[in-house]
Amino acid sequence: MGGSDSEVEKTAQKEKERKKLLAIAPIAKPLAGKKLSKRTFKLVRRATEHKCLKKGVKEVVKSIRRGHKGLCVIAGNISPIDVITHVPLLCEEADIPYIYVPSKEDLASAGATKRPTCCVLVLTKPTKGELGQEDQEKLKEEYDQVVSEIHETTSSLF
Repeated sequence: MGGSDSEVEKTAQKEKERKKLLAIAPIAKPLAGKKLSKRTFKLVRRATEHKCLKKGVKEVVKSIRRGHKGLCVIAGNISPIDVITHVPLLCEEADIPYIYVPSKEDLASAGATKRPTCCVLVLTKPTKGELGQEDQEKLKEEYDQVVSEIHETTSSLF
């Protein structure tokens, strides 16, 4: 009997994943796959711990205009999509890598907030204060790994 319950849970999980993919906007390219999404959320979590994260469209745009460098992570299921259509353009002009992830809810939970988040900017160093040498190296290593994967994804796109 226990096997049938897990089957029901698996089908419910698959249905949930399918609904998430259907909600993604058509302009959400490059879209991260499962593996890259997981790595990106892990990076966002680590950046949140070290206060190297800007959350929300307003903060992200302000940081990009001020010349801060980092990685922009944008949710693909935003409605209306007009809210974030200018962010990829700003990123390209400032030479900042960006990637779309399937869910704003998952992005928010990675960023340690309950409120769904449209986009976040992962900075390489905190805006205030300094990080320890070890923490800085770990964050930079993870950041570089995700950015290189994003470059691979975008190079196959264009």
